[in-house]
Amino acid sequence: MAINEMMMMGDEAYKAAKELLEEANLKAGDLLVVGCSTSEVGGATIGTFSSPELAEMVFGGIYQATEEAGVFLVAQCCEHLNRALILERKAAEKYGYEIVNVIPQPKAGGSFATAAYNSFEEPVAVEHVKAHAGMDIGDTLIGMHLRDVAVPVRIRTTQIGDAHVVCAKTRAKYIGGSRAIYAE
Repeated sequence: MAINEMMMMGDEAYKAAKELLEEANLKAGDLLVVGCSTSEVGGATIGTFSSPELAEMVFGGIYQATEEAGVFLVAQCCEHLNRALILERKAAEKYGYEIVNVIPQPKAGGSFATAAYNSFEEPVAVEHVKAHAGMDIGDTLIGMHLRDVAVPVRIRTTQIGDAHVVCAKTRAKYIGGSRAIYAE
């Protein structure tokens, strides 16, 4: 794949992340979990054509958007690391997540998580998070890492490269039944 094509996909990733951050109304310090199959972005079947170079571009676009918003980016690893997550140590500590010992690689963790690990200031791995919003690039199944009540977010950018993009935000649970009154 040509570098200009990869750069264009990085731009698409930035645009998608900006849209999601605005639509989900995330606040500084919130968590955005992203799962990304670079195989799917590049037009192949998930898990068959990992691309560290493409991952750097896509990750870079999303990371730029989260940095501008003050939101913590959380990168989901692939199934070979049981979908563990890479994030900044300060985010893991803020939310009380137990740190585990693993370093993702393109074929064990995935290229996107590897790009995160190589780009974060002080990267760590954890097994679980409860993110405020999420972006699934290439049907990587991020739902297990969202807070309990996830709501679809429709953005204009529905693909990054050839990969399908699905986004969600979360909200507080409604409790109390028909007599309850809820805040906006």
